[in-house]
Amino acid sequence: MPKKFIILTLAAVLISVFADATATAHPKKPRPLTDGFVLAGVDGELTGSDSNDKWFFKLDSDVSDDKGGAAEAGTKLQLMPSATLEKMLANTKERSNTTYRLWARVTNYKGKNFLFPIHFLAISKIESPQPQPIQQQEIHSAINDPNDALTIPPELLEKLQTRKIVRVEQLRKGVELKQDSILADRTAFIIGADDDVVLTLDALGRNIQGVSIHLLPCRTLEMAQLAQANELDPVRFKVAGILTQYKGRYYLLLQRAIRTYSHGNFGN
Repeated sequence: MPKKFIILTLAAVLISVFADATATAHPKKPRPLTDGFVLAGVDGELTGSDSNDKWFFKLDSDVSDDKGGAAEAGTKLQLMPSATLEKMLANTKERSNTTYRLWARVTNYKGKNFLFPIHFLAISKIESPQPQPIQQQEIHSAINDPNDALTIPPELLEKLQTRKIVRVEQLRKGVELKQDSILADRTAFIIGADDDVVLTLDALGRNIQGVSIHLLPCRTLEMAQLAQANELDPVRFKVAGILTQYKGRYYLLLQRAIRTYSHGNFGN
């Protein structure tokens, strides 16, 4: 056998062994969950600090979507400001523990996942578990499956489909949102960066004063910011999204942001 062939064979074996050892020592991190994926009744713990008002949901089980995204048990996903989060925080003051079953929309912003809470149920921890009938155990298992779309209660689906559309005039008056609503087809500018991105509404070139809406991190916002970064002048977008309120401030989870052009008819 030629000496050169033997050397090449040994080199290939060594490279293979080294690659396997490297993969074992540094396992590949799972891809973030896909933007728009819905957590359907996932158990976990609400954690955070009052000092910076950032709150997280610690998953009790692994979660994965159908596009290769995943989050392992124990992962802490940041909860976005919303009316539902405010209700959860109020609920924690009445309870001895912070365990919840959560329904939430997952967003992906710059490679990091966030949760927009939709609905929650408080769960009480049982110190000494008692045997349960087989039928009840099967029902519990089905409800707790984070990837089962059927776990969304019918009343919750109806709630999501009947969100009210909010008019700008109502926001200018400082209306208090009792539930998440829809802001649809408004022309606006996206201003700011990092953790302080604001939507400034615009109408036929005239800014609508007195309305400040903070934008929540999501893929749609990231794409709009990329479009703005490629332009020197402010870019107008026609936006739509889920409007919520947290501690007196308005927040918007963008669902759509389409660039508009004035063609020189007004302003930029």
